[in-house]
Amino acid sequence: MENRKIIIKSDLIKGLQEVGIKNGQNIIVHTSMKSLGFVCGGPQIIIEALIDLVGDTGTIVMPTQTWKNMDPEYGVHWEEPKEWWDIIRDNWPAYDKDITPTNAMGAVAEMFRHWPGAVRSDHPVRSFAAWGKNAHYLINNHNLSDIFGESSPIGKLYNLDGYVLLLGTGYDKNTSIHLADVRASYQSKHMEKNSCAMIKDGNRQWVTYTTLYVDGEDFIDIGIDFEKEYKIKKAKIGNADVRFMRQREIVDFAIKWIEKNRK
Repeated sequence: MENRKIIIKSDLIKGLQEVGIKNGQNIIVHTSMKSLGFVCGGPQIIIEALIDLVGDTGTIVMPTQTWKNMDPEYGVHWEEPKEWWDIIRDNWPAYDKDITPTNAMGAVAEMFRHWPGAVRSDHPVRSFAAWGKNAHYLINNHNLSDIFGESSPIGKLYNLDGYVLLLGTGYDKNTSIHLADVRASYQSKHMEKNSCAMIKDGNRQWVTYTTLYVDGEDFIDIGIDFEKEYKIKKAKIGNADVRFMRQREIVDFAIKWIEKNRK
């Protein structure tokens, strides 16, 4: 492993400017802080750098998913015995956008959901948080069944001609490609039922809903082929690879790729 580097805020700003981040942009951010090295100041300076660069006329979005709040049958509680599943269904806390922590979204997203001025969507499993000019537009009315589709924060970001920042993460974390799942036609495309705990009519309820089945297992392959055709902005910040792209380009490319390659 290469020597671990120390990162300060000015390093982040310089690297983010190098890939093209600037005032007024609407950006969905996927971050692995650990991949950067030692970040002096932790998640706080990453968020500050992003906000400083997009300014009051821009918007930052991050996934704040809570997929542990799903039926254990889906494998989200793989470490627990099956005989506990009914207990989990009956007792897992209902999603509360002000309280419920993220699951495996990383320290940056977890801090970001608390950030002054940030707002979070109501989806009990696949929420997003946003800060900035278009934050409320992006996260409002996040439909239970339309997780990553046209009315979701991902679909609305497409309408704004937004951007994707992969800060130390790969295309497997590029949530925007799920919009291509929704738009593409392919033989194996199908709906599934999900269940989760949520507040409905003022009470905790175990709710079942129908949504598109997605898994993202081919997203890395999509990213590899995408970069063969599109020249995206890249940089190195500390030990991390950074990629910056127009969301519309990766989504439109992924639709064609999926229709050609998925069975």
